[in-house]
Amino acid sequence: MWGSVRQALGILVGGNIGEIAFTVLGAAITGRSPLSARQLLLVNLLTDLAPAMAIALRAPHPDNTAALLAEGPEASLGNALTRDITTRALTTTVATSGAWAAARLSGRVTRARTVALAALVGAQLGQTVAIGATSPAVLASSAGSAAVLVGIVQTPGLSQLFGCTPLGPVGWTIAGSATVAATAVTALLPVLSRVALPGSPSTAVHLEAAEPSAGPLLVSTAGS
Repeated sequence: MWGSVRQALGILVGGNIGEIAFTVLGAAITGRSPLSARQLLLVNLLTDLAPAMAIALRAPHPDNTAALLAEGPEASLGNALTRDITTRALTTTVATSGAWAAARLSGRVTRARTVALAALVGAQLGQTVAIGATSPAVLASSAGSAAVLVGIVQTPGLSQLFGCTPLGPVGWTIAGSATVAATAVTALLPVLSRVALPGSPSTAVHLEAAEPSAGPLLVSTAGS
């Protein structure tokens, strides 16, 4: 449970920090926010409700018993949570900013704003899928949010209501590339961290848990 809560918080808080960082960066470059208030609200509706809830409520994988035993309030909500939030925020910011910059170079402001919206939602959903790919609820909620996004962007009238414009193949390719990049980074980070840090946090937790049992043994040996 603690691991799922940490991952859900990482997605929620890290994604929101990434949104803020991208908005501040875009405003600093252009003098105005790259996304409107309605678009930011749409992002939160599509990424913070069903997908994050599905991560928090998913059942633990039966093969991860050792890792689950190492989880707990201090282990899951301390440095590990800070690391997850930072990783999600950086990944979201970089992916969205890159898509927005590419779209600005190849089209109008409204089109760039729409591409940024699609990339921002896609990057967060991609990270959610990379974390909870084994859960049908996570896959279904993420696919549903993506379908709603595409429907809003591509439907005339509804698209303009949210300050968007229907995208063509190039626009969707830019947004899709940002989504794939964010998903790949999130999927590869655990593997890279295990290679770079052979002594994983779970090992340290098990060692700390084993140390108290050695104390009485040493005392009894000294007294004999």
